[in-house]
Amino acid sequence: MFYHLFDWIKDNYNAPWAGTFAATTSRLLAAIMVSLLISTFFGKAIIKKLQKMQIGESIRDLGLQGQTSKKGTPTMGGIIILLAIIIPTVLFAKLDNIYIIIMLVTAIWCGVIGFIDDYIKVFKKDKDGLAGKYKVVGQITLGIVIGSVLYFNKNVVVERQFVGTLQTTSQDKDVKDIVRKIDGKEIHYVQARTPITTIPFVKNHEFSYAKLLTWIDGSLEKYTWIVYVLAVTFIITAVSNASNLTDGLDGLATGVSAIIGAGLGVFAYVSGNLLLSDYLNIMYIPNIGELSIFIAALIGACVGFLWYNSFPAQVFMGDTGSLALGGIIASLAIVMRKELLIPIICFVFVAENFSVILQRYYFKYTKKKYGAGRRIFKMAPLHHHYQKLNYHESKIAVRFWIVTIFSVIIGIMMLRIR
Repeated sequence: MFYHLFDWIKDNYNAPWAGTFAATTSRLLAAIMVSLLISTFFGKAIIKKLQKMQIGESIRDLGLQGQTSKKGTPTMGGIIILLAIIIPTVLFAKLDNIYIIIMLVTAIWCGVIGFIDDYIKVFKKDKDGLAGKYKVVGQITLGIVIGSVLYFNKNVVVERQFVGTLQTTSQDKDVKDIVRKIDGKEIHYVQARTPITTIPFVKNHEFSYAKLLTWIDGSLEKYTWIVYVLAVTFIITAVSNASNLTDGLDGLATGVSAIIGAGLGVFAYVSGNLLLSDYLNIMYIPNIGELSIFIAALIGACVGFLWYNSFPAQVFMGDTGSLALGGIIASLAIVMRKELLIPIICFVFVAENFSVILQRYYFKYTKKKYGAGRRIFKMAPLHHHYQKLNYHESKIAVRFWIVTIFSVIIGIMMLRIR
């Protein structure tokens, strides 16, 4: 909103100062400051409102240390996170940017699914909340929408350097030969709409989804869009649910999401910067740098919410926040063509998710084989395992943050180590 206003002032009134305010760096800093202000200052007012409405967390007795003291703590605090993300983005980002539109839709969509789940738990007194099948339907629908937009929208393009004759594949749509000057040299880029992603730690690190079909039969290449949409849908559903599982300790999911957001911010900045993408030899994605505004708001929202969500928590984000954060992180990685990095940068999310899967299937397997179910972990998800080992929850949360910092650094190292 303000970008378009300042841009109009600059063009119509020849005001140089307006260009300063319209610059990406200025808008990024403004977004993170406003996000922090909303999540801390206005967040307190929202928490008081939730307390007055008696929107408290109902705790299921799992025999964990300090569990009973959490009973009655306000939940649905994810509303604070969503407001602190959406408002600064609307104020400072280019609202005609396709990537910004995708991320706003993702935040609202996943937030609504989580809100309905929390509403049923709190007001309908149903501890199970929204039935799992309806959550999955909502996530699948979002995945189909995002996958289709990224595949078919003409504004979603990537650029790759080439030397000599322009090389394209049948999956490259609306191909253009773009000549750019870098350090006084003219460099040719092929700009196209193409379903590719980045393979970490591989020299020729671009992978086309079409190859998943062409190795079977070259004629199947025309169905690449189906494979791509399915992949996007799976990733969004998996990461969203993994984030939901991680939200089990004070400050855990909030801190992990903020760190992952910072890592994704690096990818957005590098992928959207022609000089840096050329230096690092990674695909240049036009207009993707605008996502830095959204990511700044995401980081500010998580850090500000952590003020109240750190141990002992004054508010829980609920599914309103956890599903939204997972969906946002997954969508950010997908639109930046870094979805194959998710197992690395989202290592904690993946570990939490797999701990539940392994626990469940190992229990069923041993029950069938030995007549009595056995467990790999003392309790799943993984953070509860450490609670059972008598680790304090604040120590578990901080150590999971540290692990996330390591995993994000490893993901960023992918830009140079190939």
